[in-house]
Amino acid sequence: MNRYTNSVIPIWVNLLQIVLTLIMLGQVYMYFFDHQLLAATGVPVEGVPMLNLIFEMGGRTATMAAASIFVLITQDPRQYLIVLAMNIFREGAETVIDPLFPIANAPAGPMTDFSVHLVIVAIEILAFIAVWKTVKADNTPLDASTKENA
Repeated sequence: MNRYTNSVIPIWVNLLQIVLTLIMLGQVYMYFFDHQLLAATGVPVEGVPMLNLIFEMGGRTATMAAASIFVLITQDPRQYLIVLAMNIFREGAETVIDPLFPIANAPAGPMTDFSVHLVIVAIEILAFIAVWKTVKADNTPLDASTKENA
């Protein structure tokens, strides 16, 4: 727990990353184990080609979730930047894709979905900037002993 109390990552950024990771883990569960829920969204789950795509999405989302968990544990700001950039690109793509191709049981209309995604992306960009400032403030050059170990 000491790692988190002394972390240079702001608490709100960690909380944001925890929420995003939980969402990704929920998606991973759906892709691998809850095909009825996936079918309810309008995605066909019959046939080898569709299952191939579904399991690939599950694998890719699981990889992002694992990277997110890793940075939550390490609290390394430079690694955090990579995960935040992945989140921004993923959510940025969803900002355009979700309203254009809404799922069957979408809880909101396309414009509301677009607006919510814009807010999420804006928060993720603010988190990226906050961590970026931390990295820039701690831009200490490597000393000779660190260079030898790198």
